[in-house]
Order: sequence, then C-alpha cells, then structure tokens
Amino acid sequence: MTGLASAFRALGALAAAGLLAATAAVPSASATPEPKAPKEFTALDRVDRTILQEMRYTTEHNFVGEPVDGYRQPVCILTRPAAEALHRAQVKLLARGYTLKVYDCYRPQRAVDHFVRWAKDLDDERMKKEFYPLVDKSRLFEDGYIAEKSGHSRGSTVDVTIVRLPAAPTRPYEPGEPQAECFRPQGERFPDNSVDMGTGFDCFDTLSHTDDPRVQGAQRAHRDLLKGALAEQGFVNLPEEWWHFTFKPEPFPSTFFDFPVARRSVGGH
Repeated sequence: MTGLASAFRALGALAAAGLLAATAAVPSASATPEPKAPKEFTALDRVDRTILQEMRYTTEHNFVGEPVDGYRQPVCILTRPAAEALHRAQVKLLARGYTLKVYDCYRPQRAVDHFVRWAKDLDDERMKKEFYPLVDKSRLFEDGYIAEKSGHSRGSTVDVTIVRLPAAPTRPYEPGEPQAECFRPQGERFPDNSVDMGTGFDCFDTLSHTDDPRVQGAQRAHRDLLKGALAEQGFVNLPEEWWHFTFKPEPFPSTFFDFPVARRSVGGH
C-alpha cells in the first residue's frame, strides 16, 4: 500500500507540474486601459446645455452607413476653449431666435482610420446616393474628401449648423430607407431641422463649398449667419465645407488623439 500511495503522489505531482506549466504558458487576460482625454477637454454640455447635438457618427446615418469606430456615446467633446467659444456664439444666436446644432466634434484617430478603410473598399457604396452622388468613390482621396488625418482629432474642430427656434425634432433615420441626393432642394432631401444651407451635412459636392456662387438668397444668408457668428468668436471655416469650423489658436495644433468619444473619456473635466 505504501508503494502504491507513493506512486499516486508522484503522478499527482507530475500532473500538478503539467498544469502549472500549461497555466504559465497562457498570457494573462488583462485588458489594456482605454486612453483618456487631457484635462483641457470637456463635454460640450458641461459648458452649454442649450446647443443641440445630433452626433451622426454614432448612428447609421452617415456616408459610411454604420456607427463609426470610437464613437461610444452621442456626446460632443471639445477642448474647453473651443467649447467656451461655441457658448459665446450660442448666446448671440439665441438672442436672434436661432440655436447651434453640432453634428461632430472631437473625432478619434480610430474613426479616421475607419473612414480610410471604407474609402478603399470600392464595393461598399450603400450611402452613395445621398452623400456622394456625383463623386466616383475611387477619387475620394484625390478630391480631398477623405484623408488619413483630420483636424477633428486635435479637439478644436466642430461640424455645426443653425436651427430656427422653436426647434422641431429631426425624425429618426431608418436604415435602408430610400435616399435622396444631399444637394436636392431642402424639401426633397433628408428632413434635417437645420435651416436651409443649400446642401445637407457631409455632402461630398462642390455645392458644399461655403462661398459657392450658386448658393444665393436665404441659403446664402444662413451660411453667412453661421460663419459670421463663429468667426466673431475665433473660429475659422474650411472653405470646402460650410459646416466645418476650427477654433484658433488650437490648444493642441499638432496632436491627433485617439481616446473614444464617451463621457468617461473626459471624467470630471
């Protein structure tokens, strides 16, 4: 019996050693912590709760046709100087019967990478009719609509429009619904509650150029109102996109961040 017991003890020791070896060969499953925003960033609604937010890249209603990587929650995050400048513009617009509405604010690098992958997939044209009806997808890089870096990732750039008060809600987008070209008359394209700017947001077309001479009348007045209100507070418009503005001077003029768009990224900032 003593010899048999010794044999069992030896087998147990070998099994334990094997188990320990197998366990040691498996790497620990500790998750890498998500990057957080520097203290200079904040959620816009902590600075101004009256500015409307319609964060398109958290939804399927965008030129990619699906929620974009890095957009965890529909929250506008900006550097605090940019958020405070938006607030100052908002105060003046409210006095005139309008409110600002943001479509996109800080954009993580992983979202830009998602755009690049999408642009290289020439077979995916599910949102072509609405967002780039006259542009061949193979030319998106060459024509400047898609790039490997975006000023949005520096935290002081915002895509924004104005809405007449009282603001009617924009109806939810239904994935797969019939599309209308973004440059069609306002009553024929997707029913955004924005004032008529001549095109919809993210319209890949020369008609989106802020000073395109074909844009006249009320459309021109609306673009000038937006541009003037933001320029007064230090924002510079991108001439190719009536909705795109960057606050100057930027706190991070050469840093492209990659923390996710989520409230936890800014914590108590």
